[in-house]
Amino acid sequence: MNVGWLVNENFPAPSIIVLRAAGHDVLSIAESYSGVADTEVLSLARKDKRWLVTFDRDYGELLFARNLAPPPAVILLRVPSYRPDEPAAWLELLLLDQESLIDKFTVFTGKTLRSRPLLHRVEI
Repeated sequence: MNVGWLVNENFPAPSIIVLRAAGHDVLSIAESYSGVADTEVLSLARKDKRWLVTFDRDYGELLFARNLAPPPAVILLRVPSYRPDEPAAWLELLLLDQESLIDKFTVFTGKTLRSRPLLHRVEI
């Protein structure tokens, strides 16, 4: 399965370059939709069936507390410090077991990985 990534504004540009050079389909909010609200980012990821990658914890609240409809997968990167090219390597690593990430909100800390099922809701 080819994953289409939607990387949030806080995702480093060097990692976007590395992922694209490796042949990944990466849509960057910073490049194409700078300044849009988090709810719009979720909507775009859902509409385009892209996996959302972010460093922003607000998406957990939007999906679980506010019950917004999710995209196919969400990956929250919670790594305190890193080189700008490292997130690309993390995503490549996570793709080795991509089936376990589908329909999940996954938190990656650099050392641990934990997932919670996403509840798919019908959008009205």
